[in-house]
Amino acid sequence: MSYRRAGITAFHPATIVSTWFGAGLLPKGPGTWGSAAALPFAWALMAAGGPELLLVATLICFALGWWASAVYVRRTLAEDPSEVVIDEVAGQWMVLLAAPLDPLSYGIGFVLFRIFDIWKPWPVGWADRKIGGGLGIMADDILAGVYGLGLLILFNHFRS
Repeated sequence: MSYRRAGITAFHPATIVSTWFGAGLLPKGPGTWGSAAALPFAWALMAAGGPELLLVATLICFALGWWASAVYVRRTLAEDPSEVVIDEVAGQWMVLLAAPLDPLSYGIGFVLFRIFDIWKPWPVGWADRKIGGGLGIMADDILAGVYGLGLLILFNHFRS
């Protein structure tokens, strides 16, 4: 079965990036799939270079995501397609900047990000509604990631 959404194919670089290698095409909760698919990459980046490397990767992911989601939206004429999950990847990585390499911290970081991404407290919800295009797709998830990052830092402080 081949994937084709109006104006863009599955093998277009913007599709590959924006759907995070197809994770966003999985059924039932593509945002959760995108966040889950971000975890092993974050683990590998943290193991290889610590939070500094993950931060650089997050910034690159944000920039690539801005470009890819803008192209995807322009080609498909969809405002914020659910299959675009590169924003979840960048936001999830933002939270995991504070996660030591242990499954409990990654699990808590995953849950925290999903809570803030779904709940959308201010300014996450504001960014989601008011900033359009590729930047808007990426911005609300980065802000949700900042909330999760703050709470994970607090959790780690009281855990130690």
